[in-house]
Amino acid sequence: MSGHGLDAEVFGGRMPAGGGDLAIETHGIAPVPAGNRFGRPWRLFSVWFAPNLTMTAVFTGTLAAALGLGFWTGLAAMLAGTVLGSLPVAYLSTWGPRTGTGQLPLARLPFGGGVVLPGLLQWLGSIAWDALVGLFGGEALAELTGLPFWAAVLIVLVLQCTLGVFGYALIHRVQAVMSVLLVLAFAALTVKVLAGHPIATADTASGADLAGGVVLFTTVTLSLAISWAPYASDFSRYLPASTSSRSIFWATLLGLVASYAIGEGLGLALGSSLGDQTAKGVAGLLGGGFLGGLALAVIALAAVSSNAMNDYSGSLALQTVGVRLRRPVSAVVVTVLAFALILWMHSGDLSAKFENVLLFVSYWIPPFLGVVVPDWLARTRGGHPVDVLASVPVRPWAAVVAFVVGFGAAVPFMNTTLYTGPVAAALHGADLAYYVGLVVSLAAYSLLRGRTPVDLK
Repeated sequence: MSGHGLDAEVFGGRMPAGGGDLAIETHGIAPVPAGNRFGRPWRLFSVWFAPNLTMTAVFTGTLAAALGLGFWTGLAAMLAGTVLGSLPVAYLSTWGPRTGTGQLPLARLPFGGGVVLPGLLQWLGSIAWDALVGLFGGEALAELTGLPFWAAVLIVLVLQCTLGVFGYALIHRVQAVMSVLLVLAFAALTVKVLAGHPIATADTASGADLAGGVVLFTTVTLSLAISWAPYASDFSRYLPASTSSRSIFWATLLGLVASYAIGEGLGLALGSSLGDQTAKGVAGLLGGGFLGGLALAVIALAAVSSNAMNDYSGSLALQTVGVRLRRPVSAVVVTVLAFALILWMHSGDLSAKFENVLLFVSYWIPPFLGVVVPDWLARTRGGHPVDVLASVPVRPWAAVVAFVVGFGAAVPFMNTTLYTGPVAAALHGADLAYYVGLVVSLAAYSLLRGRTPVDLK
């Protein structure tokens, strides 16, 4: 990643001086200098916990019932998928302190100028996630206040955009507070919702259909967790270089797994009783009144805290592809485009659109990991330090080719309502695209890159 083109006026800017510095962060994708590092790794638990304890996770859990899975089968599949999807995020999070750099900017190391391809996909993905989460937040606020849906969505987006604009320090602070509030709120809601509510423990599918459903639900939950991989070091890049990688890894992993286990577990227990109108369904199950209003407020606040992460990382991705917008401005761009996508998703058939977007926005990530991880391991072999500005790509064409080949190899294994690959159809809906994409891109990149010396300067 050559330092050329990282104009300090655009890609640099004001950095927070510490966790209590809540002024607007204008700093973009330029590496954070050692003198501007601060924070402790345990804060990463709340950074990854709060954004994922949302109705998106709850709704994901309800998809198990549609696939014919009972509670215990769905729980096992969910935990397996969540852990598998969270491991890469936890590992990539350890790169932030070692480089002071966000995740997509770090992808310049193997991709060079070809980083435009994953960078655009990440930028579009952040918009899609804004829509997935913001839809439930807007629906909840509309139900709570009586506002038109579009107006409620607009309020949610303005609040989240404000957090995204202020940046790293405020996001860390808000997620710490939200983690406490969400745990208390979800605990109360879970006890109330599940009291007297029958939990379907028996599988309604059997044989090959059951096996296909288990694989597909594992993949769906994996996709939800692994979608954070291109964001990972964005939220650890200000930590001091001396921060324990082990502490970073475990704080990130536990934050992700705990939040998804709570949210998706609730969705599993409720099964098909929520239907498409998830926020309204939860309020209805609570019988309205104070608890119903509390549920709607929690859903709206959770959407704000989660989407602030999307706006922040989306702004870094847009800079990574070469768009010369200051980071706060590019965060606003992400939010504006998400508004239109939310209105489309809300127009009907939410369940199908939700599953399609959930899968499609993450299919590219395993092939991406198959490139960036082996390149990183080659550069850091033997404890070799990574100087982001001095390093140059090693055969960047190999990264692009491996990325495209890995994604292409995964296509026959995909399963969505828009497209079902021939292999997925033959396997009764089992979606293996994520695993195939990772293995093929990893093999292709390792072969094409070869054992070229670490840094050619």
